[in-house]
Amino acid sequence: MNNYKELDIWKRSIKLAVKVYKATKLFPSEERFGLTSQMRRCAVSVPSNIAEGAGRKSNKEFSQFLSISYASLCELETQVIISEELEFLEITEAEIICKEIEELQKMTFSLINKFSV
Repeated sequence: MNNYKELDIWKRSIKLAVKVYKATKLFPSEERFGLTSQMRRCAVSVPSNIAEGAGRKSNKEFSQFLSISYASLCELETQVIISEELEFLEITEAEIICKEIEELQKMTFSLINKFSV
């Protein structure tokens, strides 16, 4: 259906996932199976669901996968805030990541609405 590699939302979500991986690299080792793992899974889930949805046969199915991506963005944002509160992330780094999450949320919501009409 769609070539997901050409979608700006997919490209930006790949960059976000890389940013999250780099940011969590310095988290305490005891968080390896906790917050580090959760944040990385959420971050990877966003472009993965965009790609899977783009590969589906209908816009309705694509919209469903975009909704999953949106939910993962919300979950990731919450985890970034928790990481900042625990001082695992610098305030500026958390703000940069949250800003990108918010932009992707807007893009995702807009695309969902486009396919829901």
